[in-house]
Amino acid sequence: MRLLLDTNVLLWWLSDDRRLAKEAREIIANPNNDVLVSAVSVWEVAIKAALKRIEIQLDDLEGAIIRSGFQSLPIGLRHAVAVGRLPAVHRDPFDRMLVAQAGIEELRVVSHDRVFERYGLSTEGLPPIIV
Repeated sequence: MRLLLDTNVLLWWLSDDRRLAKEAREIIANPNNDVLVSAVSVWEVAIKAALKRIEIQLDDLEGAIIRSGFQSLPIGLRHAVAVGRLPAVHRDPFDRMLVAQAGIEELRVVSHDRVFERYGLSTEGLPPIIV
């Protein structure tokens, strides 16, 4: 499977947070799965850290993602255009970019937020993974 981690799932993974369900940990850790992290998630973390909404060591964020074996997914022009074509399910620009990227790149979103289900995303006939 090709997976795209939502920002909270990424943070929970990196901090070994108990809110990340065992099933999700197993899916993410499975060496047969490709796990991607979008640049939009790192951007979201950086903004929230700057606004003091979360505490995180930004200096090593990229290194922690790489050490976890995750692949980087840059934001491309196709992704940006696709955001404008999404239904008005909700307004969070970071989530909307993840939805656009998941659709274009055929990735399953791994999230705790059920809003991703409302976009009707399906990869290989499978819905997002809600943890």
